[in-house]
Amino acid sequence: MGIGELSARTGVSARSLRYYEEQGLLFPGRTPAGHRRYSSDAAVRVLLVQRLFAAGLGSTEIAPLLPWLLGGSDGRAEGIESLRAHRRELEGRIMRLRDTAEILDEVLEEHAAS
Repeated sequence: MGIGELSARTGVSARSLRYYEEQGLLFPGRTPAGHRRYSSDAAVRVLLVQRLFAAGLGSTEIAPLLPWLLGGSDGRAEGIESLRAHRRELEGRIMRLRDTAEILDEVLEEHAAS
């Protein structure tokens, strides 16, 4: 399929698909005229990349995870640890944000009534 069809199937812009290629997240073939051609499983890959971006991972973190997440066995242990470490980092940020919200609540409680 061409880049337009992949974009339509996934809801991801052609510009983003080209970025994914630049970042080593997507590997299209080329026609003799140089047009990108994507395999039938490219949509699954793109949607997974989107989910990982939405989870806060960057392209350099995502690239080594993809072979394992797409069914390979290489890098499984490292991938699991990487995702767990990212989750721990998110939990730490959430805790710090909760603390910040509590401080703001205290300040509001002390000064909003006056």
